[in-house]
Amino acid sequence: QVQLVESGGGLVQAGESLRLSCAASGSIFRINVMAWYRQAPGKQRESVAHITSVDNINYADSVKGRFTISRDNAKNTVYLQMNSLKPEDTAVYYCNAEIYSTGRNLRNYWGQGTQVTVSS
Repeated sequence: QVQLVESGGGLVQAGESLRLSCAASGSIFRINVMAWYRQAPGKQRESVAHITSVDNINYADSVKGRFTISRDNAKNTVYLQMNSLKPEDTAVYYCNAEIYSTGRNLRNYWGQGTQVTVSS
């Protein structure tokens, strides 16, 4: 079994920063893409940032220049540093990873989500 566990959400004021973490654990052989998504109330889940195993990175236009995604392959962990937060960044943030298990099965996994609330 593979599990993703997020941490680091919270309530901040506009302009402040937060750092999200997501650790993968379990029967992991290799992790391909790791990513962050978010879902605001009444809206569809949207991609925030992706990072591949060789550190190719993509960001949503709405977060470019403010958010930074990174990963520590030794710890099977992905991070999202969020600076200059805006009220419109308020959402539940989900970690996502494409993982080969030790049984060589490739699957897409989701974390449980962590709430980020930015007050104006």
